[in-house]
Amino acid sequence: MEDVFVVIDLQNGVCNENGTTIDHLDRLLDFVNQRIDRYRAAARPIIFVQHEDEELVYGTTAWQLHPQLHHEPTDIYTRKTHANSFFQTDFAEILHDLGVKRIEFAGAQTEYCMDGTIKFAHGLGFENTVYTQATSTYPSNGLTASAIIEWYEGIWQNRYARVLSQTK
Repeated sequence: MEDVFVVIDLQNGVCNENGTTIDHLDRLLDFVNQRIDRYRAAARPIIFVQHEDEELVYGTTAWQLHPQLHHEPTDIYTRKTHANSFFQTDFAEILHDLGVKRIEFAGAQTEYCMDGTIKFAHGLGFENTVYTQATSTYPSNGLTASAIIEWYEGIWQNRYARVLSQTK
């Protein structure tokens, strides 16, 4: 188990876009909730990062976390406006104040906010962990969502993060 569990952009407007649901949403939420419950039982912090832009306006239903997520008022919440969760936010300060060295990530979208944040965290010296299929996205540019996820997990593995199988 890492020092902190970070859930990125599992918001209503990210998980459901124009009537389309992000790939393997139910499975993703089940896994993320299992991890949340495990971190909470171990008294480890859980951080929720929420994106804001013209489609995800602060305070709106689209901006809110998915209702099936096991989030609590005692969890840590931070907001961002860029794919990199560290860019012009208090995220690095939060991690520093918690004494974090190792981060477990989950969330959306794989090729945007997950990739940008994982790579930047690595560059700052954090040890990152991601479980397979713990991120999700939509099909894009002729690729299935699964192909995109697998591609990025391959890029992250042994470069920017430990990518662990959910089946182990």
